[in-house]
Amino acid sequence: MKWRPARLSSPLSPLLPISPLASPTLGTLSIPSKLRNRIPSQMRRTFPAYILIVTLLILLFKAEVFPSHPIPAYSSAITKRGYLQKPLGSSSSHHSLQDGDFPKKIWQTWKVDPYNFAKRDKNTARSWTTKNPGYRYEVLTDHNDVLYVEAKYGSGPGGLNRPDIVDFYKTVTAQIIKADLLRYMIMYADGGIYADIDVEALKPAERFIPTRYNASDIDMVIGVEIDQPEFKKHEILGSKCMSFCQWTFMCKPGLPVMLKLIENIMSWLEELAKAQNVSSVGEVELAFDEVISGTGPSAFTGAILEDMNSKRKGRGQKISWDHTFHNLDESKLVERVLVLDVEKFAAGQGHSNSGNHDARGALVKHHYHASNWPSKHPRFKHPAYGEVERCNWDAECVRKWDEDVAKWDSLSEKQKKKILEIKKREYEQEMERLQKEKEQAEALERLGQAERERKKLEEEERQKKKARMEEIYRKAVEDEKRKKNQQVLLEAAGLGSLQQQQGLGSGQQGHKELPLPGFTPPGDKVTVNRRLHVYT
Repeated sequence: MKWRPARLSSPLSPLLPISPLASPTLGTLSIPSKLRNRIPSQMRRTFPAYILIVTLLILLFKAEVFPSHPIPAYSSAITKRGYLQKPLGSSSSHHSLQDGDFPKKIWQTWKVDPYNFAKRDKNTARSWTTKNPGYRYEVLTDHNDVLYVEAKYGSGPGGLNRPDIVDFYKTVTAQIIKADLLRYMIMYADGGIYADIDVEALKPAERFIPTRYNASDIDMVIGVEIDQPEFKKHEILGSKCMSFCQWTFMCKPGLPVMLKLIENIMSWLEELAKAQNVSSVGEVELAFDEVISGTGPSAFTGAILEDMNSKRKGRGQKISWDHTFHNLDESKLVERVLVLDVEKFAAGQGHSNSGNHDARGALVKHHYHASNWPSKHPRFKHPAYGEVERCNWDAECVRKWDEDVAKWDSLSEKQKKKILEIKKREYEQEMERLQKEKEQAEALERLGQAERERKKLEEEERQKKKARMEEIYRKAVEDEKRKKNQQVLLEAAGLGSLQQQQGLGSGQQGHKELPLPGFTPPGDKVTVNRRLHVYT
């Protein structure tokens, strides 16, 4: 057989250009023979590359690398922590910020579920469901909070793909930090109304937004708690003298400020753990003021003011407490946040012109019976003069406390000892007074209980007597009706009246026995030609 050189068009030709992306035969084998002569050679050489690029694009879209919703630009944790957060879904379970209504949900958090609430907690919780029958009510407890966090912020279906938030929440051990963190997480994921377990609803939630406003123009409803800016330079009181209330507030889901709060808390605790040289945020020790400024009302207020100013972006005067919210006597809408005056959510505090709970504008009442967390995170307490917070923002009391504390270091040990003894006696007298008041209150409660029991027994006896009298009256009426019916029947039979028949036995001989009603004696012919009227 005569040797022939290999043809360039042969798929096995060693002279065929080798594809950089595949084997030498991939370029020609992947093209049908009928189309090979119709497709330019340049396109035939790059055809595998086109297929590979299309395949990669399909895989990328399937993996949601390019989500249908833009990633929020405000979330620093998305890039800082390396997680790609999913946007809040647009399903019916989530409300868009453009929706007119707030989610009709009421959220509370507590140690146990509602079936095991103490009586006082049942009373406050019932106030919310009673005044808002059209709202869904849900309580997250120490036993199911992690399940909620994993469902809403985990990587599973419907989650936001923020395992860093889930892990952080599980690491936190301080209950007050978890309580603050959880309320922000609920409001970001679901929205609605949040209320502490010891907050009582005085008015329906529909009163949160005055009628002159449109709910579609509002993303958040908050109220003033402390409005004492004259103390802003005070060493202890300065950081907490101007704040919004966070024991009750209302949000639409997906607000950037809520996520910002969550991330601020995470960064703050992580930095604090480094400063205290501990291995995790669960080992961090926190004082009262650190809690207030890190997760509580001060942190809440700071984040909201920052968010307002970021939205304003240089339009007009910068938003500050002194110029915008001091001495607020009516609600004010600022950058889609409706701020209510202090009377609405924080009445009866004894400061900040908060009024009282009987006022027409008061919407909730905070009973404070669940606010025992300061015992685990103590305030600054002077050995002789105690805590300045006991002044309850009274200017003269705070001034006197400052003077006494300032003089303390200049006193001799003898003078200090004398003052401590005086303060000790005053403290014991105060404790004795409080104990007596408690005993008196308990005695009054016992008396009140006894009085209530007595009144209850009296009411039961009255009801029994009333029932007996009604029975006697019923029987008398029935007897009277029966006698009247007998009278009608006797008269109809021509036997005279019932009284005449009854009188025969006393003055007349030959008494005739009274026949039964409706009975005609033999031999008597009675014709009744008139209608009988029988009493019923």
